[in-house]
Amino acid sequence: MSALHIVATPIGNLEDITLRAIRVLGEADWVLAEDTRRTRVLLDRHGIDVKPASLHAHNEASRVERVLATLAAGGDVALVSDAGTPLISDPGERLVAAVVAAGYDVSPVPGPSAVTSALSVSGLAAAPYSFVGFLPRRKGECERLLESLRDRPDTLVFFESPRRVAATLARLAAVLGNRRAVATRELTKRYEQIARGNLEELAERFADSARGEFTLVVEGAAPTAPITDPTELDERIRELRNAGVSPREVSKQLARETGMPKRVVYARVIDLE
Repeated sequence: MSALHIVATPIGNLEDITLRAIRVLGEADWVLAEDTRRTRVLLDRHGIDVKPASLHAHNEASRVERVLATLAAGGDVALVSDAGTPLISDPGERLVAAVVAAGYDVSPVPGPSAVTSALSVSGLAAAPYSFVGFLPRRKGECERLLESLRDRPDTLVFFESPRRVAATLARLAAVLGNRRAVATRELTKRYEQIARGNLEELAERFADSARGEFTLVVEGAAPTAPITDPTELDERIRELRNAGVSPREVSKQLARETGMPKRVVYARVIDLE
């Protein structure tokens, strides 16, 4: 039966491609690529004589009809991204959804992924982890997302561009706390770099200049012991207020830590004022 094949390709080193991926790309009636120039280099390297067509955020919807027509005629279509596993912060979601809705098979051809590659060398907990991808560009959206992640114990994985990486590391430190982290760039390439430290150290390290796309792996939140003693609650309130945390933020944070209603904690904060 014909199928849409989701083919993982190298994240840097062109040798990192499976035998099955080479076969599927060579047999496909149509190969869709995020950047045909980059994919052409990969295809030429492995002797795959096929002309890729583009699929990116601006033309994905228009490609659906032709993909469905190819599948209806008994053909096979392969989808690749610039690097790694397609759909991981890359186009293809609408196409896959349309193919599934039309009743055709979608088959994974697994292989490289910057996410799992970075996790595997990070030295931090590899499971559970949450893949966040690129942070929102708008400051308010970004901070709301990071606030929602602040108390999660799972390791966090982000993508970032070289231009924004120092600012992002500093923002992560400000919202999440100065946690252990690993910044990886150019993985599997000649100038591969795996930098370890805390978030503030890494922000300073990459403040001047950096090249290559980054994958950031950040330690999850440390578990907090529940507060059951009223005296201990008062001590935590005073500690946070002395650190300049507003009464409302104190009540939000301690409500998360204790499980107490936020209004109850807030009332105690005001009492202590």
